[in-house]
Amino acid sequence: MTDTNHKPVQDLLTDYDIFDPEFVRDPYPSFSEIRESKCPVAHTDRWGGSWMPTRYEDVVAIAQEYETFTSRGILVLPPPPGQTEGAYGGVAAPPITSDPPDHHWHRRLILPVFAPQSVAKYEQGTRDLCNSLIDAFIDKGVADAAGDYAQHIPVRVIATMLGVPLEMEEEFTDWVRGVLENMTDMERRKRARQNIIEFFLAQVKDRAENPRENDLITELMNTEVEGKKVPIEYVLGVCNLMLVAGVDTTWSAIGSTLWHMAQHPEHRKQLRDNPDLWPTAIEELLRVYAPVTMARIVDHDVEYNGCPMKAGDRVLMPFPAANRDPRVFENPDEVILDREHNRHVAFGSGIHRCAGSNLARLEVRVALQTWLARIPEYELVDPSSVTWAGGQVHGPRRCMVKF
Repeated sequence: MTDTNHKPVQDLLTDYDIFDPEFVRDPYPSFSEIRESKCPVAHTDRWGGSWMPTRYEDVVAIAQEYETFTSRGILVLPPPPGQTEGAYGGVAAPPITSDPPDHHWHRRLILPVFAPQSVAKYEQGTRDLCNSLIDAFIDKGVADAAGDYAQHIPVRVIATMLGVPLEMEEEFTDWVRGVLENMTDMERRKRARQNIIEFFLAQVKDRAENPRENDLITELMNTEVEGKKVPIEYVLGVCNLMLVAGVDTTWSAIGSTLWHMAQHPEHRKQLRDNPDLWPTAIEELLRVYAPVTMARIVDHDVEYNGCPMKAGDRVLMPFPAANRDPRVFENPDEVILDREHNRHVAFGSGIHRCAGSNLARLEVRVALQTWLARIPEYELVDPSSVTWAGGQVHGPRRCMVKF
């Protein structure tokens, strides 16, 4: 990857840069310009090269065509030198990094973990956590809604589910950021991945020697498929998936909803006056502020909508762009909390649709409900001071508010 990655963008259709600071801060004008152009599937040679569809129809079609657009590489950049292609640096993250036939049992085994009745048992603990976080800053009259609140919630919930030490929250957060938020820093990515692999290897070894009851990692290790225990690589992959994919994505969604509500007192009032609106409101906020862009690797040469894609090409799937396509959503850039027709793809589409969507919905809802119950009136300290992460996951990283 050369210095051409950092040159000013000349033409979005042939030279987009998902790490350009302005794109990171607000990608939606760029998505719209590409989507409404003569070529809604853009291409760039930056960062190893990629294609980027922007219309809902194309993003969904590519997500569902797993035989052509494979999950061998789901990250928006190639791996660091010396690491194999594959999610999270050579350690898979099943089921999102697997395709049939293995994908079927990969997904089947973890679905019960994230079923509505399974995640419901974490609601009160999540609410207690949110209240304790607010207790720490509510008397100050000012807080970082992202750094003091949103970014602590998913990592602690996931650590609780995995049965790993909560006091390692800071390390977990640093590792996740190393993988997903500092993607252009190849050395940091490499170190973060290695730390994750070594940590979960130690956790698996400990449980092999000291099995635990009511422990997810132990249950995964004892799971059998066709009379044989699942390979340790699968166990490591699921742990890896839950930590990396289950943390940054959700804290980004929580942070974005808090950022939005800080600027829209009418929406805060609407939820106060109409508590039955919460389910549709959460879906709408997820649509408008979908955090994730995934990638696929082209399996064989193919022409897609006039684009000559070669085997090995990377294709981005910007779900945030699809969710604002006016062909599917009326007034797509507007947050309409009681929107009736909302077939958003914040959690993806097809066989690789996010298995943890029920947990993410719960965390976003509880985090926002608890905040608005305790801090019903608040606003941004300085809108221009909000900082954002982008590339793979889009969301605020510093969001100072006063109340």
